[in-house]
Amino acid sequence: MNYTYILTCADGTFYCGWTNDLDKRLKAHNQGTGAKYTRPRRPVVLSYYEAFETKQEAMRREYAIKHMSRVQKEQLIKGIS
Repeated sequence: MNYTYILTCADGTFYCGWTNDLDKRLKAHNQGTGAKYTRPRRPVVLSYYEAFETKQEAMRREYAIKHMSRVQKEQLIKGIS
């Protein structure tokens, strides 16, 4: 299974990514080895995720989410879309 996810960082910003192991990736972000963006913004909290059969689907969704406005991302997280 592949996942597209949104993290909420300690400074209130969002980070979007994809992975095939959500638990391992979340731990990596919180240990400072996940992404350069999240390293100084720890701790991060998983706020949203979607599951996909293929890596390509997850990456396509990540791309779409990264092009959303902050308000749209907040609505997605709250389930208002």
